[in-house]
Amino acid sequence: MSRTPLSPRNWSPPTDAGLRGPFAANEALAHVAVLPVPGAGAEDVAVDANGHLYTGTKEGYLLRVSPDGRHVERFAQTGGRPLGIEVHPDGSIIVCDAHRGLLQVDTTNGDITVLVSAINGTPMRFTNNCDIAADGSIYFSDSSMVFGIDEFKGDLIAHTGTGRLLRRNTDGTVDVLVEGLDFANGVALAPDDSFVLVAETGGYRVTRLDLTGPDAGRRSVIIDNLPGLPDNMSTGDNGVFWMAMPSTRNALLDRLLPRPGFLRKAVWALPDRLQPEASRITWVVGLDGEGRVRHNLQGPGTDYHYVTGVREHGGRLYLGSLVESGIGVVESPV
Repeated sequence: MSRTPLSPRNWSPPTDAGLRGPFAANEALAHVAVLPVPGAGAEDVAVDANGHLYTGTKEGYLLRVSPDGRHVERFAQTGGRPLGIEVHPDGSIIVCDAHRGLLQVDTTNGDITVLVSAINGTPMRFTNNCDIAADGSIYFSDSSMVFGIDEFKGDLIAHTGTGRLLRRNTDGTVDVLVEGLDFANGVALAPDDSFVLVAETGGYRVTRLDLTGPDAGRRSVIIDNLPGLPDNMSTGDNGVFWMAMPSTRNALLDRLLPRPGFLRKAVWALPDRLQPEASRITWVVGLDGEGRVRHNLQGPGTDYHYVTGVREHGGRLYLGSLVESGIGVVESPV
C-alpha cells in the first residue's frame, strides 16, 4: 500500500536541553504494576464514578475493567481505532476514534452514536483526545488533516501544522477553535472550564486557549521546548494537569526538520524500522495551568513503556500505552 505523499514544511526546532532541570531523569516510575487486558495498545484510560476503568485497543474493542482489576469485559467494538476516552456526565463513554471520529458509546448495550465524523463536509483524518465541559460540550483534537494514525510519523516528519482544536456544542454544532497546531493531541479543561490546554506533539509544547473572562479567546504557549513528545492530557487533583510523554525527543527527527524537503521524502520512503523511533521510557509530567512543572515522574520502561495516557483517580495514576497490552498503575505523588 502506497504512503501518503509528503509535502514537508521547514521548521527549526529549539535546541533540546535533554532530561535536566525540571525534567531531570529519575526512577519514580521504576516499578509499574500492570493490569492485563485482552488486546494490544490500551492507549488511554478513563475512570467512572464507581471506579471502573475504561480503555480501547488497536483491534477496536472498548474494555471495562473492574476496580480491583480482576474482571475485564469487552462491551463494544468501534470498528476503528479508539484513542482518547472520557466518561460523559450521563454515564456514557466519549471515544476519540482515529478512524471514525468522535463517538458516544452506551456502556449498557455497546450501542455507538457517531457525534462528529467530518468538519464542513471534510472527513476528519485523526481524531485523538478530548475533554468534556460541565455543560456537556466536548473539546477534542484532530491531529492532522493530511495523515491518519497509521501514518502518524509522516505528520511528524512533514511538520504539516494542520492540527486543530475543536468543540462539539450540546446542540450538535462544531466550532473550530484553533487551527495550525503541530500534531494536536492531548486536551484538558480547567476544573472551572475557564481555559483548555492542548498538547502539540510535533511542536514539543502545550498551548492554552482562554475560554472565559477578559482574556477569552487568547491563545498562548504555556510551556515550550519540551525534551519529549507530549501526548494525551487529563485534569487531575490540586490544580495539576497530567500529560503522558511516550518518548524523549529524537535527534534524527530534530536534524531533519530544518532540512530540504527531498531529504525528508527520502526518509519517509524508508521502511518503518529505519525511520525515527520512540525511545524506551516510562514518563508522565504534571503541569499547572501556567505551564509550571509540578511533577516529573520517570522510569526505564522495563515494566511498562510508550505511555500515551495518564489518569489520576483515588490516589493512583492509571497509565495507557499505544503498544502495551495492559493498564499501568502507580501511586499518585503526594
